[in-house]
Amino acid sequence: MLPFNKPYLSGKELEYIVQAVQSGKISGDGHFTKKCHAYFEERYDFKKCLLTTSCTDALEMAAILIDIKPGDEVIMPAYTFVSTANAFVLRGARIIFCDSSEETPNMDVAAIKELISPLTKAIVVVHYAGIACDMDVVMKLAEENNLMVIEDAAQAIDSFYKGRPLGGIGHLAAFSFHETKNIQSGEGGMLVINDERFINRAEIIREKGTNRSAFFRGEIDKYNWVDIGSSFLPSDIIAAFLFAQLEQMEKIQQRRITIWNNYYSGLKALEDEGYIRLPFIPGYATNNAHMFYIVCNDSNHRDGLIEHLKARQILSVFHYLSLHRSPFYKNKYSGESLGRSDLYSDTLVRLPLYFELTGEQQKGIISEIVSYFVPN
Repeated sequence: MLPFNKPYLSGKELEYIVQAVQSGKISGDGHFTKKCHAYFEERYDFKKCLLTTSCTDALEMAAILIDIKPGDEVIMPAYTFVSTANAFVLRGARIIFCDSSEETPNMDVAAIKELISPLTKAIVVVHYAGIACDMDVVMKLAEENNLMVIEDAAQAIDSFYKGRPLGGIGHLAAFSFHETKNIQSGEGGMLVINDERFINRAEIIREKGTNRSAFFRGEIDKYNWVDIGSSFLPSDIIAAFLFAQLEQMEKIQQRRITIWNNYYSGLKALEDEGYIRLPFIPGYATNNAHMFYIVCNDSNHRDGLIEHLKARQILSVFHYLSLHRSPFYKNKYSGESLGRSDLYSDTLVRLPLYFELTGEQQKGIISEIVSYFVPN
């Protein structure tokens, strides 16, 4: 079976892990953790980066940092992974789901304004497939209504909005280094703090609610429990693995973009003939080739295509089910129908995309998709 995903290995992961182990400091915030922090802060001009054990943890830290309390409302897309919502539900928030746009699975930023109420505390944007939401609109709404903006940039590493790196625009942002991402460490994540007022507290929350980080910098003579928090730090072994990946960022991105472009050109005729819809990249956004998806005309075609490819030893997958229809939240949701989010849930297919996917393998995938829609 040709897999949907295959984690890329640079070749230096084990070498750096050995270095981390031999250093005698393999818990959090070791040598390689600091190197990862510096990489992101220097390359993208993020104000403060903190590695976490997952993107989920980074989002949970964000919810604590903006002081989410029971009864607060948080606006976010319905078409997203459960972690986006869970982080805020855990603090007692009521989730206000926004529909997707017509052009992309991203939230329809034009619909956000009417969802804002006196109880709204934050807007959480998800840059689906690494393609930016229209952040000027979001940030203007936030400023006018005194709201916080959190970027769920799980899929958006090395992607930009009008020249600005995604994850560097909102007050806070969360990245993922799960093995399905462009840059990965098996499991892993990162919180980005762009608003300086949150930096000190973020360090405390990440260190079990203690001022331990300040102690190790020699700023205080002992550390204490000063706030709520949890153990959000990854081992330096994970950071060592991640840094080996970061060193290959350009190589990884170039290869993934080549694969993405091959899919687009190879399937464009099907879009022109009305069989499918291909990803749309707005003029304000760049493409980091996190994924390549197609949107079928209905769920029958989508399910049929997945089975067609599977029968030919090619694994393709659908993606999110709208969270407002989930078993956990459907009885809590009282908003309007979110037809475009449901459309993507029912019709979107993700195709294999990973560094080692060969040109011949990709030609075979494209050929099978064409043959499904246009049989000889």
